[in-house]
Parts: sequence; structure tokens; C-alpha cells
Amino acid sequence: MIKTSQLTDHTRPRPSQLAHAAQIAEPGTIDRVEIALPRPGPGEVRVQLEGCGICASNLPVWEGREWFEYPREAGSPGHEGWGIIDAIGEGVKGFKLRERVTGLSYHSFATHDLFREENIISLPDFLADHPFPGEPLGCAMNIFERSDIFEGMTVAVVGCGFLGLLLIQLLKAAGCEVIALSRRDFSLEKAKQLGADHILPMKDHDQIIRQVQKLTRDRLCNRTIECTGKEWPLNLAIELTGTRGRLIVAGFHQDGMRSVNVQMLNWRGIDMISAHERDPARYLSGIEQAIRAIERGRMYPFDLITHQYNLENLSEGFRDLQQRPDGFIKGIMII
Repeated sequence: MIKTSQLTDHTRPRPSQLAHAAQIAEPGTIDRVEIALPRPGPGEVRVQLEGCGICASNLPVWEGREWFEYPREAGSPGHEGWGIIDAIGEGVKGFKLRERVTGLSYHSFATHDLFREENIISLPDFLADHPFPGEPLGCAMNIFERSDIFEGMTVAVVGCGFLGLLLIQLLKAAGCEVIALSRRDFSLEKAKQLGADHILPMKDHDQIIRQVQKLTRDRLCNRTIECTGKEWPLNLAIELTGTRGRLIVAGFHQDGMRSVNVQMLNWRGIDMISAHERDPARYLSGIEQAIRAIERGRMYPFDLITHQYNLENLSEGFRDLQQRPDGFIKGIMII
């Protein structure tokens, strides 16, 4: 990494050899820095990025935790990038220059990033005018698949952020009755617009259970998908799931242990599924499925991208993600 202030006339690379990136210098502080333009090695391509989504899983490293060291690597932890291939390493056969792609990489809060050939997906022409943070869209498809959904099911979605709203679209396209729960009135209204049959403010634990019992004639839900990453909504989700139902943990639980109502899981015979994938091939498959779902009208994510930022004001994007101002669903960084 090269900071502009450290450069002299003798050490400054030519502009064609430089890229720019966001770097978390310390908790809550992001600097724009100059870096050497990365060169793709064997099996790699370099992508001139158009943008990168801002993910809730990025928040702890921005907020600060005792186990993180600062400054972080330039461009990290951006992992929702997309853009145009502008350099190809030795041995790459499946892609060409100027091809628009998305995929898996981890330094995409930058103008350029390197991707392994096996970790990218070509974007079709019908997406040419749209931002495409592929990784979270692939996550939504993988979560939907792990949920084992059938037409006519009653499904509760606990948490209506970007992920929850994507899943509501997929569930309605599959013919499900959807109960949407959120703390935010704005998110509930958006869920209703996307076809949720019932919207419930996520406030009083016992009252929510009574409402869902009434809506389902005491059967509760065939599936409950928890999208918050928080302990109370996770336990609420357990109690909303009916006998022999399935609880899908889609929220990213990253801040320590959770106390979970295993007694209720046992008593009702609930299958509890962690829908997080760790195989890159599964993520890539999910992204491909997301492209097909958009093409077939089962999902339309672009109206859910509500806020845009750049390398200079990326901290503002993290603050909005943390505080969720009215109207905020998904933020992206645009180059």
C-alpha cells in the first residue's frame, strides 16, 4: 500500500500503475489510499470495479473489536464487487478482456481487485445497466434452496432488510403465504409492497406469538427464516415454527455465543438449519441461480439498493448500515 503523503517525485509510480482503495485505518475511520495496481498471477483476472456492496458482516471490523489489528488491508473487507475484466493472468481460458463479471474476492472496496478464474461469473447483457453485488444475491438463493420450500406453505421472515426482502420475493413467487416481521415501519411497508400477506412489528415477544397463532389457526409456520443475526429474534423465530417445521438461520451471528431455546426445538421436533455456505462453488452456483431468478421475474433486487457512496464517504455508508435511517435497505459503493 502507498499513501499519497509518503510519495516523492522519485518514488511516485506512474498514474497507469496506481489504483485506489478504501482502508479502515482505525475503528470508525476509513481513508482513501493509493495502492500499486495489482497484477494478476496465474489463474487470476484483474477486475476494474464498478462498485461493491456494503454488507452487515463488515460492521464489526469497522466498529472495532479487540481481536482485529489496524490498519486493515486496503480494499478489505469488501466482498460484493462487480466490474469489467481489464487484465488476465497466465492460464485463464474461460474469460476475456472487457467481460463484465461478479464473484468472490475480499478487497473490493477499491478501483481494482484480483479474482480467481474459478470464483467469477459472467454477467449477461440484460444486466448491463444495473449494479450487481453478486455475493448477497447468491446467498439469498442458497438460503431459499436450504429452506426446502413448497407451494402453500406458511413462512415467517424475521427481519426485513435486504436479505429478508429478497426472500419474500422468492417465497411469493413460489406460492407461499408470508408473514413478515421487522422493527422498522419502512421495512414492513416495503415487505407489503413485495407481496407479504401479513406484516407484524417486531416489538412484544408474546404478542407476536399470539398474532401468528391467530393468523395460522394455532398451526404456526411451516418454515421460519431468521435474517437478523440477533439472539432475541432467533428465539422468537423458534417459537413461530410449528411442529416438524424448519427454522432457517440466515442471519449472520458474529458477536459471540447465543442462548437458544433447545427445549422448544426438541419439543416440536423442529429442524434447525444454518444456511451459511462455506464452499465457494456453492456461492457461485447461487449467483448463477440469482441471475436466472431475475431473468424469470422471481426476484428484482435493484429497487432495494437505496443508498450509494464512494471511496471518500464510505464511512457514511457504514454508519447508515449501522443506524438504518428511514428509507435505508441496501448501500453500495460506486466507483
